[in-house]
Amino acid sequence: MKRLFAWFGAHPLRPAVAAIAVILALGSAAAISGPARADRNWYPYLGRDVEIEAHNGAFTVTPVSDWRYAGAEVAEERYFDASFDLSALRNVWFVLEPQPGSTLAAHTLLLFEFENDALIGLTIEARREMGEEYDALAGVFNAFELAYVWGTARDFLTRRAVMLDHEVFVYPVAISDEQKLVLLARLIERTDALERTPRYYNTILSNCTNELAKAAGFEWAPAFILTGRSDEYLYERGILPGASFEQAHRRADMTEFIQALNQAPPEAFDAALLAELRRRNGM
Repeated sequence: MKRLFAWFGAHPLRPAVAAIAVILALGSAAAISGPARADRNWYPYLGRDVEIEAHNGAFTVTPVSDWRYAGAEVAEERYFDASFDLSALRNVWFVLEPQPGSTLAAHTLLLFEFENDALIGLTIEARREMGEEYDALAGVFNAFELAYVWGTARDFLTRRAVMLDHEVFVYPVAISDEQKLVLLARLIERTDALERTPRYYNTILSNCTNELAKAAGFEWAPAFILTGRSDEYLYERGILPGASFEQAHRRADMTEFIQALNQAPPEAFDAALLAELRRRNGM
């Protein structure tokens, strides 16, 4: 502390410069951090507002995204409405999409499995406008609104493995049935709250992974920012099962399977995906 005061005393202009820098930074942040809005010219995939409601032991979602892809191209922009019985919830699957060129960055999302091989997913995104590209640094300063998008497993997984040609890892989540229901209920509530009151995406505070962690009731961890390590963190907590993380990671690699499954009839996707996941995980 004495050294700190000595530094300020020896360089009387530096505190002033530092103060000016802080003021400019706060001013810049304020300029780009006005109220979050829901009425911008959104990129189409993030353009639909979601209506979600839980009632009488079930929940409904409007719309469910079900886009389809042919290589790097969008083949169809499709949406539908869906309803699920909460008592029919069977499993939760954690999906990790590593970002090329980095072992620390990844996108994460969840798939909820119901009886009769029905799946619905939730991805939490930076809600980009038309012509706008995602930038992690810009995301620190509230450059993007936040989006909760509900969609089919086929849409979410083939978008990443087929259109973007990224790796996709799918892990079973080892939590109790009660915890699965609580997690889903909280994400339904958070989706509804976001639709009523828009919020900003934030690379540090409100990204794809730590929004899920908040709903799960986790305390903060570095893996919620260094999202490429989130699967290893969850394994260490006993939430992702396996004899070793390396084993769990290998069997979770569904990239080639999903790419091949893109050629299957859409109505067969969920059952085929779940059959392979159960085979790999001994379920």
